[in-house]
Amino acid sequence: MAYLAGKMVLAVEAGAPNNGKGEETTSRVKFARIRGRKYPYVSAQAVRRWTRDGMVELGSVPSPVTRVGKAQNKAQKANTEADPVRYADDDLFGYMRAGAKKDDAATTLRDSPFMLGTLMSVEAAPPTEDFGVMSRGVSEPVLHGHEFYTADLAAPFLLDMPRIGTFTLPNSNGVGRPNYLDENQALQLAEAAKVGATATTFRDQPAVRLPIEERRSRAAVLLEALAHLSGGAKQALHYGDRVPSLIVMVPFKGGINPLAHCLDGEDGMGVRLRGDVLRRELEAWDGEWEAPVRVGWRPGFRDVMREDFEKECAEEIEAGTIVIDHPRTILRRLAADMREGQLDAWFDDPAR
Repeated sequence: MAYLAGKMVLAVEAGAPNNGKGEETTSRVKFARIRGRKYPYVSAQAVRRWTRDGMVELGSVPSPVTRVGKAQNKAQKANTEADPVRYADDDLFGYMRAGAKKDDAATTLRDSPFMLGTLMSVEAAPPTEDFGVMSRGVSEPVLHGHEFYTADLAAPFLLDMPRIGTFTLPNSNGVGRPNYLDENQALQLAEAAKVGATATTFRDQPAVRLPIEERRSRAAVLLEALAHLSGGAKQALHYGDRVPSLIVMVPFKGGINPLAHCLDGEDGMGVRLRGDVLRRELEAWDGEWEAPVRVGWRPGFRDVMREDFEKECAEEIEAGTIVIDHPRTILRRLAADMREGQLDAWFDDPAR
């Protein structure tokens, strides 16, 4: 297998985890208008930030960020070190470090091996506006407002396992995207060699690859960070748990996510995991995925739906084709299997 495809659900209860653009004295949450109805969402950028922070809590050293440009300058930028050899977050989340000009040779980038969609509400959920007053110690009270909502938010994700710790280079003719070492490429190659990186060919391009032990560790810490996901705006007023209430993962040969339509929602009912759709998707992609399908389901979350799902997929659960446990347990167990080298085949593209 080469990819870990998945879909996750965050249950937001009276929360405002991701703010939109404020209006005068009122802060707004982000929402999309679909067929005239409001669907709250949390941007992928926000969740990726929460995941990065979780990796730091687990001991991962973050890539330093440098801000360039003044506030009034439209060309203002904030860059990480753009060093995926030394920093796991530069490797896993990618970056773009732009030069002074569009065609500047100093411009470098790395596509993200960890791809995440927008966490969109599965049903229409118009935000509620909360009205507040600051009257403490002032003669004239100050009025303010903010929005919050209750909704199940779902997003797909995809982890390109072979690209973790793998950095492509231009070929002998100078052709190819350096995926992606910066203008200090020679220095980074030397640094990679010091930690045991080896030369290889990756997807028809020359490349260098970090040792498998480091690649295992980086994939594992990402999963462990998702297992204790936390963060978001308005925590003082609308504290809420951000650990996924439901997560489904399947190892897959190609960059397809077969779980796209397995999770949806019904107005007034929240999210639902459709066992019948999952079974038909697995049948359609027979030979392209590897058992088991891992389902993390928090106790107390949509218990009736869980009973329906377990009845629908009873045969697969009995055979071990589908396993169900707490999301934290599922994610940490998968991370442990990676660290122990049980899933090393996932870090190489499958033979076709």
